[in-house]
Amino acid sequence: MASIASSSSTLSTCLLLHSPTPQLGRRRMRPNFVRIMPTRSCLDDTSSLLTAAQYTVDTYVKSGMVVGLGSGHASGMAIQHLGRQLHRGNLKDIVGIPTSVASASEAAKAGIPLITYQGSSQIDFAFDDADGVEEGTFVTIIGRRKLQSEESIIQEKSILNAADKLAFIIEESQYKGGLEGSIPVLIQSLNWLATAEEIDDMFLGDAEVWRRASIGQAGPLGGDFPLVTREGHNVLDVIFTSPIPSLTEVAKILDKVDGVIDHGVISKIPCTVVIASPNGFNVLEKLTADIVGY
Repeated sequence: MASIASSSSTLSTCLLLHSPTPQLGRRRMRPNFVRIMPTRSCLDDTSSLLTAAQYTVDTYVKSGMVVGLGSGHASGMAIQHLGRQLHRGNLKDIVGIPTSVASASEAAKAGIPLITYQGSSQIDFAFDDADGVEEGTFVTIIGRRKLQSEESIIQEKSILNAADKLAFIIEESQYKGGLEGSIPVLIQSLNWLATAEEIDDMFLGDAEVWRRASIGQAGPLGGDFPLVTREGHNVLDVIFTSPIPSLTEVAKILDKVDGVIDHGVISKIPCTVVIASPNGFNVLEKLTADIVGY
């Protein structure tokens, strides 16, 4: 085994751009059009992310909706803005479904009524942060943030997949082709090392595999206190040492490994990405899937 490691600005333009068409084995990319609506303003990174979060709530959340409440800095700002809109009477009868303990706490402080997610829950719209969104495909990585033991990547992913409409609120650097860094993988705790070794062999030379620790420093074996999720799973961080050519192909490989329960790769279409940048923010929408066989 190699290593077990670890705007308020108005919309000014509406463009149609052809998405990239890389070859993926014996698959090809069908031409797919992404609507980009750039806004322009002189904002610092924090202000532009706040404006993007507020835009997401004001544009996509309507009275009477059940809303999936994401986790992370941008989602926190969106939750706060949603609470203010409820308090002012601009929105009514909103119910939130939090994706994490942190988002539940933020929503409670903002005065948003909450319900617990069930497998049959109807979710009209959800927003979330993302660790990275693959350019063109909109395939997304979530789950890199530090988890509390009672939190669940599985629940977060389930809520996002259950939503009729989904938006990710990210910074400009997080939207690109050839994403880098780690992908979290949930595995069975029993015989976890065999699963980690198999994943390491699958990506030999391209990634390192570390078991995530609950406290202290991460290490190849997760330290003396490996993280155990509320479902009883360990988390492996598959850390890619070079840009990832295709998140879709990585997800397919992981899905075939014995002991893998789930992972932080999500592909949800239709999907909207609200991208904060120093010039304001851009809104990209993908309405149809674009990978087809020969």
